[in-house]
Amino acid sequence: MSTIIFICTGNTCRSPMAAALATALFKQQKLDITVLSAGVAAGDGYPASKNAILAMEDEGIDLQPHVSTQLSHEILANVRLILTMTAAHLDFVKSIHPTANAYTLGEYANSNTDVSDPYGGDLSTYRACAAQINALLAASVAKLKEELCKA
Repeated sequence: MSTIIFICTGNTCRSPMAAALATALFKQQKLDITVLSAGVAAGDGYPASKNAILAMEDEGIDLQPHVSTQLSHEILANVRLILTMTAAHLDFVKSIHPTANAYTLGEYANSNTDVSDPYGGDLSTYRACAAQINALLAASVAKLKEELCKA
């Protein structure tokens, strides 16, 4: 089984939403891929933000069980693919694990864009972020299948 991790800053907004949306997509596509999330500046054990939870409810996803995780070298060493929300997150990942198979989600989806940070925004801001993540995941699904489901 392959493991993918999504990385953001605090692991309470973007990366938990990305992990939840990817998990739903992989289940729909019948892909056996484990999905994790973590933050480069996360405290351990914090819940997802209220608006992230509400935005995921719109997608039929329960994000309430999520608790934040601080990114570590050990976590990175045990995943097959790392997708970050921004170029700055990617730079951080490469600084602690230079040989990591890591990209920004936008880069992986052939879109030169960072995932905008909804932190502190209203629910519509979180919904827009979720829509951006969904679009990037949809654009990446064929590549993800090829890379993560190789024999």
